[in-house]
Amino acid sequence: MSLRFSSPSNPLLLLLHSHAHFIPLPFSSPILHISPKPKTLSLTITAASSSQPLTAQPTITPSFRTKPPHQVNILVVGSTGYIGKFVVKELCRRGFNVIAIARERSRDDAIRQFTGATVCFSDVTDPAVLERSLDSLALPIDAAVSCLASRSGGIQDSWKIDYEASRNSLAAARRHGATHFVLLSAICVQKPLLEFQRAKLKLEAELADEEAKDPTFSYSIVRPTAFFKSLGGQVETVKDGKPYVMFGDGKMCSCKPISEQDLASFIADCVVDETKAGKILPVGGPGKALTPVEQGEMLFRLLGRDPKFVKVPISLMDFVIGVFEFLAKIFPALEDAAEFGRIGRYYAAESMLVLDEETGEYSAEKTPSYGTDTLEEFFARVVREGMAGQELGEHSFNLQEKKSL
Repeated sequence: MSLRFSSPSNPLLLLLHSHAHFIPLPFSSPILHISPKPKTLSLTITAASSSQPLTAQPTITPSFRTKPPHQVNILVVGSTGYIGKFVVKELCRRGFNVIAIARERSRDDAIRQFTGATVCFSDVTDPAVLERSLDSLALPIDAAVSCLASRSGGIQDSWKIDYEASRNSLAAARRHGATHFVLLSAICVQKPLLEFQRAKLKLEAELADEEAKDPTFSYSIVRPTAFFKSLGGQVETVKDGKPYVMFGDGKMCSCKPISEQDLASFIADCVVDETKAGKILPVGGPGKALTPVEQGEMLFRLLGRDPKFVKVPISLMDFVIGVFEFLAKIFPALEDAAEFGRIGRYYAAESMLVLDEETGEYSAEKTPSYGTDTLEEFFARVVREGMAGQELGEHSFNLQEKKSL
């Protein structure tokens, strides 16, 4: 015989806990904060033997995914960056309560852009400051999204932002109750030859370790292919009559470019879609993979002009990198210059597609497609309107910039 007991319910207490209360914000609309419901303690008594102890079976807290969006609080770090600002807006559009972390120097822009979100001004590179900022909000966190990335890709910046700042954000979110963490990584970490790639991989590994230690925690690692912005740099020069410049034969580096809005939508999916938890998720935009030659031909077609290309030998980049690497041994301040050269060469030679572990080749077929925005539509818009709005944003800062503040 089994008996099940539940803690008595106080009608007034239940009434209070069944209603949300609003916490006023100093700058925009209020955020909805749901008080946690009282847990039920279940006891099972087996009558077969009086010597058997009582077994306590605490009720498992339901996943935040079972709640309606207006009852879910999501922390976003790197919120003012190129992708982060679209993620904040997409999560708000879906009805979530978004806590957007921004720097104090971004106050005016953040408040103007993120209506409907709670904007928290803090410093993700300082764990104590970040913790105090979140404490001051007195809000529980259900999930967190990191869109942090080093702006420069420099060696010191990469570890300070791509690894340490994201790790600080993970720790702070966990202490405030987060059970899911979405990391915006990069598809190029499959072949880690650069410092920022190693930094991202270290954090990816720590997310997997955290999930292994705590079964209530999960993560999603998003590895996007090239952004539209990164392919639009030559639109203006070609429009002005100059040739399209590419390295080698123009077929070395293919990608399935994805728009910022489609990527933001995919990241939001990763918050709510349990099938995306515990996974590394490469993602590209719709359509076939495009080589630099095909991208250039597309641009000339939109302009109604005959293609005109300049092909630069990849060996020229190797020579420049070699010079900087030699000088960096004498002048350590030039280490970043050498790293920037390596970054440029990497993107000139490596495809932004899934690396097939069996063949060792990049595979367009194995690179998932998502969204509806196409590169041709983006090029057409840039031809008409220019690159306004395609700035990197303030998703990160380098250490020299911080020292000057």
